[in-house]
Amino acid sequence: MIDSIDTSLIDWSRAQFAMTAMYHWIFVPLTLGLAVVMGIMETLYFKTGNEFWKRTAKFWMKLFGINFAVGVATGLILEFEFGTNWSNYSWFVGDIFGAPLAIEGIIAFFMEATFIAVMFFGWDKVSKKFHLASTWLTGLGATISAWWILVANAWMQHPVGMEFNPATARNEMVSFLDVALSPVAVNKFYHTVLSGWVLGAIFVIGISCWFLLKKRNRKFALASIKIGAIFGLVASLLSVWTGDGSAYQVAQTQPMKLAAAEALYEGGNHVGLIGIGALNPNKESYDDGQDPFLFKIQFPGWLSFFAERDFNGYVPGIKNIIEGGYTKPDGTVALSASEMIARGKKAQEALVEYRKAQKDKDAAGMEQSAQVVKENMPYFGYGYIKDVKDLVPNVPLNFYAFRVMVILGGYFILFFIVVLYLIYKKDLSKMRWMHWVALWTIPLGYIAGQAGWIVAECGRQPWAIRDLMPVNAAISRLSTSSVQITFFIFLILFTIMLIAEIGIMLKAIKKGPELVEEATVEEA
Repeated sequence: MIDSIDTSLIDWSRAQFAMTAMYHWIFVPLTLGLAVVMGIMETLYFKTGNEFWKRTAKFWMKLFGINFAVGVATGLILEFEFGTNWSNYSWFVGDIFGAPLAIEGIIAFFMEATFIAVMFFGWDKVSKKFHLASTWLTGLGATISAWWILVANAWMQHPVGMEFNPATARNEMVSFLDVALSPVAVNKFYHTVLSGWVLGAIFVIGISCWFLLKKRNRKFALASIKIGAIFGLVASLLSVWTGDGSAYQVAQTQPMKLAAAEALYEGGNHVGLIGIGALNPNKESYDDGQDPFLFKIQFPGWLSFFAERDFNGYVPGIKNIIEGGYTKPDGTVALSASEMIARGKKAQEALVEYRKAQKDKDAAGMEQSAQVVKENMPYFGYGYIKDVKDLVPNVPLNFYAFRVMVILGGYFILFFIVVLYLIYKKDLSKMRWMHWVALWTIPLGYIAGQAGWIVAECGRQPWAIRDLMPVNAAISRLSTSSVQITFFIFLILFTIMLIAEIGIMLKAIKKGPELVEEATVEEA
């Protein structure tokens, strides 16, 4: 079945989905971050009654609204692509994957749509308490929306709470709580939302420093910087904690992703964490005998600690995972890739036999085949793998993307500390060099977020659903040309939307907050 699918169709479909997802992820983090910032500022207005905070909150709300609108448009297209480009995937697990997306649309999206109207247009029409609640509920709706989308994404990387039904050839949900409260989903949610908070804080500080560069709205800028720096530092420190939890979850459920991110070909005990390194461009395979590094600086034992909470813990490398034979965290012995491929093909053959027995109304044959399917179902997706080397993700891409994310995460912590020191101990308004640093930190926030998603998604290749369905089995049967055409249509459309958003935002920023004369405003 899979042999007849043009590989270029798979590549173009993946490229289209990746492009849509990356454009969507430009808007989501800022929405999550600004939602909290504007909520904090309106809370200060509610508690103090100072009009300064009301006008400050309204300025950041305006930028939130612009970003939110464009993010919704890209998100809708992303969800439609599951049905158009990945119909086999949607058929195979639609009963499970569709549930969190439906909840996201019904509850979270309508919650945002309801309260965002009150937030923007209800300042003089509802009480201060109700308006404040609407602002926080708008942000909560955006966060809940992220929760359900990340639940769906986490399930693809660690499928739980389901059972395969050979009668329909589909996976069916047996435990909604296992899907919704998977440890992978919980940790992914916290880490992703916190990264959005960090970007929101960076954005607020950077834009506020632009006002200082222009010698405008000084009190507004300094007040926003104080809130942004405190909020950003807390979010950054918490993201370190959730990042540690994410590393542990990946080690337990996706060892190949961890091995690719660390360029770890030969595992072992007391494995070091690579701080900085350069990969050998001549290394083409896990078994070619080439040294994977030109140079590296590592911290002995730390990868073992992050993966197993034991400095002497065993961490498998790419070669170990392909060859099997090591003891997994649950105490079982890992099968080799060849053994898993054989068991996957056995499950697929048994499914064919089941459908034949079902057609012949052979109850005994159905029962026997169903048992074979059940025993081998954990390896079902391996039956589609033609070469064990296809199970290895792109190591250089994951290795460097992971280090970009981690190094920038460390930089952001230092950035927030320096900003707080300068604003409380020095006169930040006169330090033009720091204003430029803050402005150039904004794109770094976006780069860090994109790098994180590259590791999360490219690190799990070749799987659409880990161990159950590779991307070459999830694809829709479309003409390659149709996917190519829509790829460029979406690319042009999203680029126009991004340019339009930037233009509208710049216009709003240049106009600035509608503050009263600064001479009459008390110090923030």
